[in-house]
Amino acid sequence: MTLATELAVVIVSYNARDDLQACLSQLRDHPPRAAHQVVVVDNASTDGSAAAARTYGAPVEVIDTGGNLGFARATNAGIAATHSRLVLLLNSDALPPTGAIDRLIEILDAHDDVAVLGPRLIDGAGRLEISSGPMLSPLAELWQKSLVRAHAHRVPGLAGLAERQARRERPVDWVSGACLLVRRADADAVGGLDERFFLYTEDVDFCASIRALGRHVLFTPEVEVVHRRGRSGRHAQAATAVAYRRSHLAFYRKHHPRWHRVLRAYLRVRGLLPPDN
Repeated sequence: MTLATELAVVIVSYNARDDLQACLSQLRDHPPRAAHQVVVVDNASTDGSAAAARTYGAPVEVIDTGGNLGFARATNAGIAATHSRLVLLLNSDALPPTGAIDRLIEILDAHDDVAVLGPRLIDGAGRLEISSGPMLSPLAELWQKSLVRAHAHRVPGLAGLAERQARRERPVDWVSGACLLVRRADADAVGGLDERFFLYTEDVDFCASIRALGRHVLFTPEVEVVHRRGRSGRHAQAATAVAYRRSHLAFYRKHHPRWHRVLRAYLRVRGLLPPDN
């Protein structure tokens, strides 16, 4: 396969036209220096997202999936439609500042043993989003959620810990798929994202698959990207909650089968077990 460009930016969009336009405008007005293509994979949006994306012209291409395939499957479709050395998974609600993508490429290229790189994420007000962490497990998940809540409520000690971690370049088990740079060779080696995950945890699983091959995942605070998190999910909160629980169950079934039974029983007792689970 001939690699036509250095970088493919893959953006999955679902009923997030305003965010998508802001993201594409940012890439158009402040494009990376690296030769690149931008592929928008639209999951059958009903708000005119695909039509809006097409108005940007080259290097933006649009793939209409014909239905809501979920994040992992749509991302794989975008990766398969591109030919590049590197792939950047970018949420439609993410805004990389000038030079951010090129710096991510430089950092990744400086670490031959690193397959995946993720930046520090902040929200629109400049507040930290905890976007990396240890492999998901019951204990790790409890710790991660506690850290997120403690940071949000400025709990002494834990809030400071979260900030210190997010200001240090370090190897991690996973980085957020909201802005994730990966070498195509490594993405291909694991077969892309696991399509059993419709929405959520697919980035953690993807990083786990890559680490299983002896490759590494790196978090860098040197690059900061704005992530206006969860805006597309606001239009379908009930469906988003069900998708989260389905992916959560699928993740534990794959990685922690004994705990999967516990999680399933817990959700059933609370009346939250999704259908067909």
